[in-house]
Amino acid sequence: MNALPRATPMEARTAVSLPSGSGWWYEPKWDGFRCLAFKGDGRVDLIAKSGKSLARFFPEVVAMIEAIPAAAFGLDGELLARDGDAFSFEALQARLHPADSRIRRLAAESPASLTLFDMLLDTDGSDLRAAPLGHRQARLAAFLEVAGEACLTVTPGTNDRTLAQSWLDGGLLEGVVAKRLDGPYAEGERAMVKVRRTRTADCVVGGYRLAKDSSVVGSLLLGLYDDEGRLNHVGFTSGFARIDRGALTAQLRAMPGLGFTGRSPGGQSRWATERSAEWTPVAPEMVVEVSFDHVSDGRFRHGTRLLRFRPDKAPHQCRMEQLDA
Repeated sequence: MNALPRATPMEARTAVSLPSGSGWWYEPKWDGFRCLAFKGDGRVDLIAKSGKSLARFFPEVVAMIEAIPAAAFGLDGELLARDGDAFSFEALQARLHPADSRIRRLAAESPASLTLFDMLLDTDGSDLRAAPLGHRQARLAAFLEVAGEACLTVTPGTNDRTLAQSWLDGGLLEGVVAKRLDGPYAEGERAMVKVRRTRTADCVVGGYRLAKDSSVVGSLLLGLYDDEGRLNHVGFTSGFARIDRGALTAQLRAMPGLGFTGRSPGGQSRWATERSAEWTPVAPEMVVEVSFDHVSDGRFRHGTRLLRFRPDKAPHQCRMEQLDA
């Protein structure tokens, strides 16, 4: 039996603003799993950005693609799952589980969907990757007419930069991705541009970690207070390029305390390492303002950027509500 086609997703480089000028196409940046979907030789596979198969974890999406009348094709898109009225990254993560029974249950309770934004292989077997995006979009639209009621959708998009900027400013998206309409599908290359929505929060420093093989601070551990008055760990920041780290370390060492009284760093997690537990608590006296792009399960999804220290801000004013979308 022949192997299914393989491809490497085209990627995006990060920018602080959307590109301007003619020939750009703007799309929402979705909060899901990037997914290449291939059908051929009577089989279907879903390929993650890492190159690993996701088919086992999303049987309902596999069944959806199997039901499409076309015998072979290749698509690029994003797997999405809902929790109530919103898309939820955690709902997708919950699928990555060894138990088939749990996967089947979650697939029935909260089925995932696949939203598409590109077509790599056409239904006639032709390879579209060298064709410009505008042509690939036209072939994708034609493909969806063949797909019928397969519950596949195409991501919205626009060539109007002002409209795309309003998506960012509206705060409903994780970000916006820009692509050249005349560009090919450049596998593995950062040929797209992504601009993330940036937000800020005032956080209490509840502890710190030393830099690797060093005696000075490497990162500050950030906390926010909940309604019960507990200080919960929500992330970290480590951008100290213009800060005297020696002086900051001395200041932190002069602030002994219990640190976090709610959720703490280094708790049980599939990503936890031995180093995760190597942190020093401090009294909740220091407040910093940080910028961040996304929140997941009450934490910053990625590391934050330190903007400034806030001696004018009382620690108890730094509350979890700042993370509400």
